[in-house]
Amino acid sequence: MEMQLDLNEQQRIRLDKLQALQAAKQDPFAHTTYKVTTRSQTIHDNFGAMENQAVGIAGRLMTKRVMGKASFIDVQDQAGRIQVYVKREEIGEEAYDAFKQYDIGDIVGVEGIVFRTNKGEVSVKADGITLLVKSLHVLPEKYHGLQDKEARYRQRYLDLIVNPEVRDVFVKRTAIVRAIRSFLDARGYLEVDTPVLQTIPGGGSARPFLTHHNTLDMEMYMRIALELPLKRLIVGGFDRVYEMGRNFRNEGISLKHNPEFTMLELYEAYTDYHGMMALTEDMFREVAQNVLGTAVITYEGHEIDLSKPFARITMAEAVKQYAGVDFHSIHSLEEARAAAKEKGVEVQPHFSKGHILEAFFDKFVEKNIIQPTFIMDHPLEISPLTKKKPNNPDYTERFELFIVGREFCNAYSELNDPIDQRARFMYQEAQRQAGDDEANMMDEDFLTAIEYGMPPTGGFGMGVDRFVMLLTDSHSIRDVILFPTMRPEK
Repeated sequence: MEMQLDLNEQQRIRLDKLQALQAAKQDPFAHTTYKVTTRSQTIHDNFGAMENQAVGIAGRLMTKRVMGKASFIDVQDQAGRIQVYVKREEIGEEAYDAFKQYDIGDIVGVEGIVFRTNKGEVSVKADGITLLVKSLHVLPEKYHGLQDKEARYRQRYLDLIVNPEVRDVFVKRTAIVRAIRSFLDARGYLEVDTPVLQTIPGGGSARPFLTHHNTLDMEMYMRIALELPLKRLIVGGFDRVYEMGRNFRNEGISLKHNPEFTMLELYEAYTDYHGMMALTEDMFREVAQNVLGTAVITYEGHEIDLSKPFARITMAEAVKQYAGVDFHSIHSLEEARAAAKEKGVEVQPHFSKGHILEAFFDKFVEKNIIQPTFIMDHPLEISPLTKKKPNNPDYTERFELFIVGREFCNAYSELNDPIDQRARFMYQEAQRQAGDDEANMMDEDFLTAIEYGMPPTGGFGMGVDRFVMLLTDSHSIRDVILFPTMRPEK
């Protein structure tokens, strides 16, 4: 039995081949251009029109079957793969001998004629083949060499090469982002850019990344949300604005969280959280239909029907339904703490009654919501930028959308009363002093802005990565981020 070469030996052989080519003044790294006239999928999709047509393709050599005077290879480009028939009589004996030295993973250019083999496979019959780049590493096998998730995330380039379904996810991600923009642009929203570096990390409840600006000699924060700059633009007279950009939160990494993530936030004057619910339903439904061709999707074995009206229930009603505790009958912090103790809900020292209601929701409700459901009317204490409900000021005009036990967006009727907003910020500052390092900071400039007058406004925020997870049936957020945050290898 022929002994299998170990990896280092195979790499040495490849390096020897490169050095031999360079010595013969055939350095594959010297190529600067190659005329590509079409892609693999275009040939497959349009074979009837392209049969017998001359084409130029380029890509990575993925399989190679040498059979004496003729060979078959598969060339992979961004669009997919296509078979190439390489015959010694067609390309010449010298070129064929050189071709036989090519390795899996090399990048090649092929000139040839589109045809169909006797077995019916759409292919290209090579008139010429050129080694464009020599690969010095052996590609991992699809089913055996790159199964470790950590390795796949660290070396995403290899993941994309050997796992076509991964490439498909990111092609779909681009289509989803494009469809979101198209949806909002068609409704008169203006796309804007706001600063990533901020002096106050406002607009969300999260732990920020801190950095230092040398010239100004001051501490700055990577933004945790897009909210407050966008609402300043509403004050300035832009009635509909949105931004899709990166946020940064110095928090844990999980199936649903990455420290660097893509957020969509939008604000519309003269509407409220009911208007945002209608927009949310329309956007989820339309984007799914445009990208996937259907609004009925499957996520982790669950069939999710985005075409039907989304369910609506208040947070207090949901907790009563799933935990059996009626917070409308709880009137003091002591009663809320007693209910939490009885039900085994963990309570932090700084928790108010509203925080405890949220803790009940997290423990008993969230995991049970499968079909699209708007959880409405959050407690005042956990909604510092939201309007109170006129008939029940302990609660706010806010909703979150949950699907398959996960939160996908957060929206509200924006608080535009500067006096109330200052009081909310002061409460948040007290929460920070009590140990809540995710509480909002006082933002005097934002208060000044809304003192000039901000119209009634509906606002919406969505994690784009989670939306992509939903529409691509991806289990982890790291499956939809090309280069997720990883601890460096030692």
